[in-house]
Order: sequence, then structure tokens, then C-alpha cells
Amino acid sequence: MSGTINTSEPTNVQAKDIYRSREPLASNGFADFIQETLALTKRLFIQLQRRPSTLVAGIIQPLMWLLLFGALFQNAPQGMMGNDLSYGQFLGAGLIVFTAFVGALNAGLPVMFDREFGFLNRLLVAPLASRYSIVAASAIYIVALSFVQTAAIIGVNALMGAGLPSIAGLGIIALIILLLVLGVTALSLGLTFALPGHIELIAVIFVVNLPLLFASTALAPLAFMPQWLQLVACLNPLTYAIEPIRYLYTHPQWDLSSIVLQATWGDVSFGTSLSILVGFALLTLTAIQPLLKRRLA
Repeated sequence: MSGTINTSEPTNVQAKDIYRSREPLASNGFADFIQETLALTKRLFIQLQRRPSTLVAGIIQPLMWLLLFGALFQNAPQGMMGNDLSYGQFLGAGLIVFTAFVGALNAGLPVMFDREFGFLNRLLVAPLASRYSIVAASAIYIVALSFVQTAAIIGVNALMGAGLPSIAGLGIIALIILLLVLGVTALSLGLTFALPGHIELIAVIFVVNLPLLFASTALAPLAFMPQWLQLVACLNPLTYAIEPIRYLYTHPQWDLSSIVLQATWGDVSFGTSLSILVGFALLTLTAIQPLLKRRLA
């Protein structure tokens, strides 16, 4: 009939226009990725600004550990921890690493809540240049918070008489925290996309948290542990983040060949510890790639 309207052609054109609008521009792909990452990172910091108690609690908790444990072992014999370390110097390194570890382990929670409330689905259907901007934003946010917490612990520990590492030492501490946070954040985000909900994610965090703390050299030196726990501690990546930081507190002069740990399998140098942390970060980032591709596709 002459009055019939053919809607097939306009529909096809509209579908093509919608498809094109969702394709990232190849020429501006990287710039768009940076813009998207910054926007998503800003969103996380706005959430933090609205709930500052999260940051306050994240700073106060390790400081309470530092004050209470420092007071508990205040009268411990000098040198009990080895290398003429005070317990404040000994504990400070452990708290720096463990605080960063806990923050990174919780990195998946905001993404999990976005997933459960439907915001993540909206992001996934948006014309993003790269959906990996979601992952990058979470990593930047956690790294920034970890640096703030680390600065607070180092400052308070210095006021308590533990001293300060050199400027170069502080830079190395920042590098160690960055490597650890990247690796653990990747692990947390992998769990976020693998587990069904936030209850399961929180359960995993609680189960993993304290065992990794006690199975490291954060609270006691390796020599204090039974043989089986020494072996576990030498397999724990936290140990290879703690010991270089601890070494920096008592050795103004150091290099990559400096021995920071006498592990069950041999001496571990500064450079070896950093290599292990780099390997840990690369391993976790590589391991979650198939999961992220499947979930973010």
C-alpha cells in the first residue's frame, strides 16, 4: 500500500549511529582513557569527602597499634629485635606495609557495591574509550590513600623517637608501597569480579587479613618463629616489603646488594626484595586479565 511507511532503513541508520557513538576514537584513545580515569578517580574522592570517617579511621587504627604496641614493648631489652633496633623502629615498618595491604585488599569493595547497585552496569554500557579505566581509577585511589596513611605512620613514629629514613629512603618506601598496593589491588579487583557479592568478599578479606599479618615479620623477627612459620613467612610477599623498609631505618648507607633478610633459603638482598615485589605485582595483574576481559567485555 502507498500509505505504508518503510521503517527498516531509518532503524538501520539509527543502529549504525548508536554503534559509532560507542566506538572509541582511535586518534584520541589514550587521551580519552586518561580523562575517564581521572573522572572515575574524582568520583571516588568525592565519595571519600562525603564520608571522611573512612580516611580518619584508616589513619587512626595503625597509629593506635603503633602507640599501644610501642608502649607494650617499651621496656624490652635494647637489641632484642636485632641490629640495635628499638621496637618502634621494628614495628613501624610492619605497620606501614600492613596498613597499605589492608587498604589495597579493600579496594574491591567500592567496585562490588557499584556492581550490586547497578552503577557498574551503566559504566559498562557507556561509550568508554577503555573499561580498564575503572580498574586504573581504583588503583590510583588506593595508592593515594596508602601514601597518606604511610606519611602519618612515619611522622608519628619519628615523634616517638624512631627517627626518619633519608630522602632517598623515603622514595624507596613509596616505591615499595606502590608495588605492593598495585599487586594486592589487582587481587582484590579479581575477587570482586569472581565472587557473587560483598558478603563473600568481606569474608575473604577477614579470613586473609590476620593470617598474613602474623605469618610475616611485621610483629616479630624471623628468628622468633618456629621453623614451619619461618617457611611460611618467607613465602609471604609482605615480608619482602617489610624488611627493606626496616633496613632503611637503621642503615643510612645502602644499595641493592645490601642483605635485608636471612630467609630459610638464603640471604635476600635489597634488590631481590624489590624484584620479588615487582614479580608479585606483575603476576597478579597478569592473572586477573582473563577475568577482567570476560567481565568488562
